[in-house]
Amino acid sequence: MTKPGVSIIIRCFNEEAHIGRLLTGVYEQTVDNVEVIIVDSGSTDRTLSIASSFPVIIRTIPSEEFSFGRALNAGCGAARGEYLVFASAHVYPNHRRWLEYLIAPFRHHKVALTYGRQRGNRQNKFSEHRIFAAWYPDQSVHIQNSPFCNNANAAIRKRLWHDIPFNESLTGLEDLEWAKRAIGAGYCLSYVAEAEVVHVHNERYTGIFNRYYRESIVFYQLFPEQKFNLRDFCWLWFMNTATDYLHAVRERSFMRNAFAIPLFRMMQFWGTYRGYCRRDPVSAALRERFYYPNGRNHRTPSQGISCTSDDDYIDYLKVNNENNVGQSH
Repeated sequence: MTKPGVSIIIRCFNEEAHIGRLLTGVYEQTVDNVEVIIVDSGSTDRTLSIASSFPVIIRTIPSEEFSFGRALNAGCGAARGEYLVFASAHVYPNHRRWLEYLIAPFRHHKVALTYGRQRGNRQNKFSEHRIFAAWYPDQSVHIQNSPFCNNANAAIRKRLWHDIPFNESLTGLEDLEWAKRAIGAGYCLSYVAEAEVVHVHNERYTGIFNRYYRESIVFYQLFPEQKFNLRDFCWLWFMNTATDYLHAVRERSFMRNAFAIPLFRMMQFWGTYRGYCRRDPVSAALRERFYYPNGRNHRTPSQGISCTSDDDYIDYLKVNNENNVGQSH
């Protein structure tokens, strides 16, 4: 078999509502010679059935042994490509040049990791749209010396993974921790605004708290000099709620988001505060809640596919109708 230039690694758990759309977008890309590796941690829905209708490699890990870093290392170990691309199972590329843009900065020999822009769709809450806009701006940063990144839409060099594997003990932010070590080894990051994906989050509010809680536990470990106290919680909750309200008024969507905005920001910053306060080791039971907040047998409802169409943009509904998604790949 011809050695692929790019390996795309997708972590999955009960993603039947999204995995078909992502894989459809992957096989519409302009980059050839790509392999796709699915790392599943015990899906009980149709995730693997849908994925197996595409030409993918499937690896499984026991759900009780799951961590984000362990799943990534399993995928990286199975990959044969020079570049390793990471995509969350509930993202999908907006256009056919997503992959081309994402790996382009590796022409610079000092770039260890690239990551792309993220935007939400109608399922995302208003405040998360604001977070995406702030964290992933419209302007690229070709040489970035800070470790911020997000491997829902990112890529690294395979040879660097051999020297810097992902930390399997962390409850989150394994991407940021990896980037911090790479920068310490003399490399840099590159943010590519053109490599855009839609990142679908339709979490319960308890899920929002859970996500920020587990990530802030790790953030404190990585940056112990950073502080987050009750005063920070109150101030950030108030200021971000007020700012979101202002944007909602401008966008004429205040009434339908009047309750959701303060609740989202409450869960975001309360989870962050609680994570900063935690000093005890994370128990097995807490890890279970972090990774499987809805239980291991939770099934996600299937969603319809909708996307705008243009020359370079992927019309998922049209592609699915023409190809009978998954059947012709």
